[in-house]
Amino acid sequence: MTGRVASGLVAYVNARLIDPASDLDAPGALLTNGETIADFGPGLFRGGVPSGIEVVDCHGLYLAPGLVDMRVQLREPGEEHKETLRSAGESAVAGGVTSMVCLPNTDPVIDDVATVEFVARRARKIGLAKVYPYAAATKGLDGKELSEMGMLGEAGALAFTDGTKPIRNAQVMRRALAYADTFGAMIVQHPEEPALAEGGVMNEGELATRMGLAGIPAAAEAIILERDMRLLELAGGRYHAAHLSTAEGVEIIRKAKARGLAVTCDTAPPYFALNELAVGDYRTFSKLSPPLRSEEDRQAIIAGLKDGTIDAVASDHAPQDQDSKRQPFALAEFGGVGLETLLAVTLELVHNGHMDLADALALITVAPADILGLPAGHLKVGHAADLILFDPARGWKVDPESFKSKSKNSPFDGRPVQGMVLRTVVDGRTVFCRDG
Repeated sequence: MTGRVASGLVAYVNARLIDPASDLDAPGALLTNGETIADFGPGLFRGGVPSGIEVVDCHGLYLAPGLVDMRVQLREPGEEHKETLRSAGESAVAGGVTSMVCLPNTDPVIDDVATVEFVARRARKIGLAKVYPYAAATKGLDGKELSEMGMLGEAGALAFTDGTKPIRNAQVMRRALAYADTFGAMIVQHPEEPALAEGGVMNEGELATRMGLAGIPAAAEAIILERDMRLLELAGGRYHAAHLSTAEGVEIIRKAKARGLAVTCDTAPPYFALNELAVGDYRTFSKLSPPLRSEEDRQAIIAGLKDGTIDAVASDHAPQDQDSKRQPFALAEFGGVGLETLLAVTLELVHNGHMDLADALALITVAPADILGLPAGHLKVGHAADLILFDPARGWKVDPESFKSKSKNSPFDGRPVQGMVLRTVVDGRTVFCRDG
């Protein structure tokens, strides 16, 4: 596939270039020079590639910006038996993710400058996917005292969140929005009313009743979102709602955007590809937070993606070890891994006729990058050469045992999917190449 030379120049030829940020979708070629993109376009190398340049033949497949995953739990430091920065990096690049943003719910919590710098430094040393940390909105994620957002932002924190916990106190949320706004920073919320969710293990409804399991009502999401929209009007600032899962949640965000509030949101693949029936045989790999919802909710999430109410898709990668998942359903931990299935399941929106390829790809490239202010997710001369080569039609069956992640708890276990990453490039270096 390649002819290696020492110039530092690499030509990707016979590619189908696709860049949702610039509406590019055409046959062409791309040239990298060291860590950056030097040139690209339909006419590049029409007369052939000059000697002295390494050549990668893309065989007509799609060459796109690397994926940007805005919600990942890395587990390091503190729970390295579930995932490490290295295993998450290997999992990310196998899934085409070249930039990922990690939650602060590690041990110790990412609520001080030293921990922010540790995560960034470790990721750079490993040299796989780029890692950007969120920092805790409140010290120790305890929901009481605000973190030092100014210092944390200067150290590299992209935004502020209490991770898998909601900021439950309205006054604390009001202060967080106002304080973050003084630094131009964003608050990311896990929208779930904790008292309503307490003790619940799946979506509240007829199925939960039949299974004898405690439910989490859809209203738990709506109540926090309604409250937070009022607080956003009161305090100002920027607000991002993570992993929307309900029809009510989508409608609340839709109305807030219509009122001109500075609000964005994302969802995750399980909420548009699965519904609560996936837990029907007490399948703990489908125990997620928020829980898988009704079919009506799933359809509403798709509608929100189609009309632009939902801005982005994140993997919501939440690795758990076998001991945490192979428990009775009520006792098992929440969460599923998602880095290696992010592209393929997002492409179901294309294969099922809901969106075109460019719009679906935007959800996992330029959209999350723009929300977070990252120089990623698009093809641009002079920018980092973070790229993926993928075949949107190539089918495979999800087998978590083959995942690079330390944990294997995928809600898509055994699912036939279409869309395979064949090569991942970070800063001009090929960090993943699939055989065959």
